[in-house]
Amino acid sequence: MNRMVATILAGGKGARMDIFCQVRPKPALPFAGKYKFIDFSLSNCVHSQVKDIALLVDYQRAHLESYLKQWKKEHSPKGSINILEPENNGSYCGTADALHQNLRFLQKNTADRVLIMPSDQAYKMDYRKMLAFHEKLKADVTIGVVPVPIEEAHRFGTLTLGENGQVIEYLEKPDVPKSNLVSMGIYIFNKDILIKRLIEDSEEPDSIHDLAYSITPGMIGRDKVFAYRFDGFWRDIGTIAAYYTTSLELNGAKPPFSLDGTWPILTCENDEPVKKSTMGVVENSIISPGCVIKGRVENSILSPGVKVDECAVVKNSILMSNVSVGLHSMVDSCIADEEVNIGEFCYVGFGSDHRETAECTLLGKGAAISPHTAIARGCKIMPFSNPAESARKVFVRDYRSISVIESEPHSHKTGIVS
Repeated sequence: MNRMVATILAGGKGARMDIFCQVRPKPALPFAGKYKFIDFSLSNCVHSQVKDIALLVDYQRAHLESYLKQWKKEHSPKGSINILEPENNGSYCGTADALHQNLRFLQKNTADRVLIMPSDQAYKMDYRKMLAFHEKLKADVTIGVVPVPIEEAHRFGTLTLGENGQVIEYLEKPDVPKSNLVSMGIYIFNKDILIKRLIEDSEEPDSIHDLAYSITPGMIGRDKVFAYRFDGFWRDIGTIAAYYTTSLELNGAKPPFSLDGTWPILTCENDEPVKKSTMGVVENSIISPGCVIKGRVENSILSPGVKVDECAVVKNSILMSNVSVGLHSMVDSCIADEEVNIGEFCYVGFGSDHRETAECTLLGKGAAISPHTAIARGCKIMPFSNPAESARKVFVRDYRSISVIESEPHSHKTGIVS
């Protein structure tokens, strides 16, 4: 497929992912154990035989470069993966601005179709089918769309369609949605139209230079804008709630999609085996290579190198690479970033038994949870911190001193017990 070049928007700060994107760009976030967000977009391109790929990087862009080089070496040796940075060591001020700053790349490229996609979605999609739809209708731009529950539609761009799937109205994140058909943020543009609209937008002083807010709405009624209905599983995993629920859905009896099969999600592999002692128990969980399980793991996802010590329990949780859980500790309904160290006799996530994602406990990268510390569900522990240093000491029945940290419900703000 030499007629289409893929551009992956991989430069955002990932503010919706809170503390997990303070230390890395969102495309580099781990997902489902050994994978990363960016693996979905890259894998879909390779399986769709789109061999010309450009990643528009910005925020903490150095984090992605070594990973992308290794990914290309393993999975796309005959393809082209270009890393495009902002001009003059600057920054992008929107998705349209990111593309505009790389007009020279687009203009030099021989493709006459431009595939544009985000890097924070979990899905498997054959872009060749979307291109065939685009070509058949002689569209100027085609937008990938999916239906969602109407109560969730306000989080996305909503579309109203006319005959043959032509878009007659596009509203980005409306307060009161008129439709439950939403944009996936995946576009196929005719290159000449895209370049023309990007140049026009760059000259508008009041524009926020964003594809969804500035470019697409202005094309309705002016250009041939069509919607391509995608009927497979798709999820925007760029929020804490969506990340947590989608991850744990993979542990279900009927997971929403498979990470392998005939359309596998490709990643940089780690061949180190999982090590489980005779006392270790794993139930209904995804365990990555290099994990050492001596305790119990239930309904959880563990990235490479996680260690769960004897008599420790991990349940309903996501533990990223090289997290360690000490002797006799409990970790419940928690997302722990890389290199978090949970000491012995800790209880992370105590409190309500409700499984609301707003009550999930967040542990930032490198946080050190001292032995005999209890952290309530809903707390947020900042990266590289030790919350017990400022927590008040209370006494429990065995007369050990224990640090207890609580937060207001659903606040994710750490507070101290009075």
